[in-house]
Amino acid sequence: MAKKATAKSGGGGKKVATKAKGSSGGGSQSRPRSENGRSDVVDELIKLLQSPLVIDLLAVGATAALAAITESRSSRAQGAMDARGSKKVLKAAGKAAAAAVGRRIATEFDEIKAASKRAGEERKTTVDAEA
Repeated sequence: MAKKATAKSGGGGKKVATKAKGSSGGGSQSRPRSENGRSDVVDELIKLLQSPLVIDLLAVGATAALAAITESRSSRAQGAMDARGSKKVLKAAGKAAAAAVGRRIATEFDEIKAASKRAGEERKTTVDAEA
């Protein structure tokens, strides 16, 4: 059975139709996007954000940004900061984070390429040894 949830009509809200679990007769695991696409997208986004690589990239970026902020606070303590310093600090932190994430992604791609190349060479030697 389908349930309908509607927003208050005074606010120009959209109608959202939801389907109770287990109401479809088929045993198929894949659902069309129109039926439950939004929650599927959210689930996939959560899985992506929980992946080790994304967590590592966020940590690298946050560490670089924190280092840039700490460096600027150190220079401010020595009297080298002007009135527009906070904007400069934020910009420098963003640049540092982006650069660190970029370096980490480049390193990951290089490692993947090297592993792929080694695997290809191993397959080639295995095929030649069998022949």
